[in-house]
Amino acid sequence: MNITAAEVNKLRQQTGAGMMDCKKALTEAGGDFEKAIDILREKGQKVAANRSDRDAKEGVVIAKVSTDGKKGIVTVLNCETDFVARNEDFIKLVDNIANIALNGNFSSVDELKAATYADGLSIEKKITEYVGKIGEKMELRYEKVTAEKVFAYNHPGNKLASVVGFNKTTPLEVGKEISMQIAAMAPIAIDKSDVTQETLDREMAIAKEQARQEGKPENMLEKIAIGKVNKFYKESTLLNQDFIKDSKKTVQQFLQDNDKELKVTSFKRIALG
Repeated sequence: MNITAAEVNKLRQQTGAGMMDCKKALTEAGGDFEKAIDILREKGQKVAANRSDRDAKEGVVIAKVSTDGKKGIVTVLNCETDFVARNEDFIKLVDNIANIALNGNFSSVDELKAATYADGLSIEKKITEYVGKIGEKMELRYEKVTAEKVFAYNHPGNKLASVVGFNKTTPLEVGKEISMQIAAMAPIAIDKSDVTQETLDREMAIAKEQARQEGKPENMLEKIAIGKVNKFYKESTLLNQDFIKDSKKTVQQFLQDNDKELKVTSFKRIALG
């Protein structure tokens, strides 16, 4: 069967796959466009499977907030190389997924993957199609925050973003500062009481073992460990961190200075690597 250059180019324009891949798919499909597209998608699925053991540590991270300011999302599509991450089509793909995430009501990344992309495919199938086009492993992540007022911060370069929710109407400058604080200082919880018991037990055990290795007496290990855990709280819980714009006060003090009733209700942060 004779496959024309025009047919090959049409399939390439529609799928983004390479010219030779399009020609092979059309030939295998006997000139049937829909079947050829399925063949290319199947190729994408095979590429994804073949690269399942590869690291996907590059990518694009995008945070967005709804127009009413009550919902924020962070999406990241990981890939293997910075070359792909800087590609305009790839960035547009992630931005489109972020818009779908923002405008939908998805409680998990699996629900987001099942959502319909602009061209009728599910997001998961669209990513698989892109894997077939690019030949790199890709992984989608998604986080959501809902609150009375939500702010987002996108660090230049699309490699780091955060969203944070507050219990009430919040000045723009305050929301901006706290979202940047979260991005820069990577807290694991809002306050001491939000740290899981598992994390606390692990930090205590590590602190005790460090003190033991330093030759400290056994009867002092508990006290030393408590001191180290208090330092951990200060470094790793948002409200107890030093405020990056003024280290003489904590984030909690910064919030109190602006509004004594203002509270952070939740936050999410995603960074590449």
